[in-house]
Amino acid sequence: MEGRRDRKKRQTRERIQASALELFTSHGYRTTTIAAIAEHADVATRTVTLHFPTKEDLLFADDPFAPQSLAARLDTRPGDTLDAVGEWMRDTMHALDEHDADQGRKPGETWSLRVKRATLIAEDEDLRGSARASYYALERLIATAIGKDLGLPPNALAPRLTAYTVVGGLRELYMTHEAHRRDAATEELLPLVDRVLDVARAGLTELTAKPLSAQ
Repeated sequence: MEGRRDRKKRQTRERIQASALELFTSHGYRTTTIAAIAEHADVATRTVTLHFPTKEDLLFADDPFAPQSLAARLDTRPGDTLDAVGEWMRDTMHALDEHDADQGRKPGETWSLRVKRATLIAEDEDLRGSARASYYALERLIATAIGKDLGLPPNALAPRLTAYTVVGGLRELYMTHEAHRRDAATEELLPLVDRVLDVARAGLTELTAKPLSAQ
């Protein structure tokens, strides 16, 4: 159970991050100051820097789709890797919905914020580089797990290319035409997640149907 102190700390972090994202979106990432974020969140400037030592941390810290979370799921997966990734995505998205409800937020508010976050990252070269580092960690985890499924090393073409397809497809969901046409809610986004995994699964089947050495 979360204690009162931990709950207040989490709520402060979430308020600071939400304030930062709002200001980044309206005034720009590079021109928004830590002091402005602190004022908007109604906390001291030092409180912001204690929770988030760097400006980038305001966008990247506490990401629920973290490598550690995926690693834990893959370590205990009962089936193949792509099924486990799909379950991890669904469970994480539903958990975020429950958290929104607990906080009295509107349905889909988390996804609206993540669309804004993805847009900010896509528009800034340095942020894209930082994001790429976290994506690479996810790719390595998935490639290693698929390699184990297939009896291949994780750096073989099939696991690497499939992992790249999965992570690349999932990170681009927020920016797609299909996602922007729908209400930003889990049940509307999950079919898009399934489509990404279907494409990855089809590609993996094609890659393993005929070994590279036999071509």
